[in-house]
Amino acid sequence: MTKVSFRVDPALHDAVLRRAYGANLSLSAFIRQTLEQAVDNRKRYVFSSQDEILATSIQILSILATSVGRRSPETLEQGMAQARTILAERGLLGEEEAQ
Repeated sequence: MTKVSFRVDPALHDAVLRRAYGANLSLSAFIRQTLEQAVDNRKRYVFSSQDEILATSIQILSILATSVGRRSPETLEQGMAQARTILAERGLLGEEEAQ
């Protein structure tokens, strides 16, 4: 393989590192796949194989959150706070959403 080196702003580096962690990939593997996506003439999303699983999970969790929220709003708020923390750690929330 050819080795590529380039400089990026520290904030961009941190954001890409969080996204790689969130995708359970090394930084190199994440960047490699992102570059492959950029040159794919079919314009596929690299992680599209997980989209259906994600959509189903969101639907299930939405139903569960609604049920828990009706029974115990405090429990729902605590769970949502924990979820925001985990999502922020994995770079899946913007800075304003993580707070």
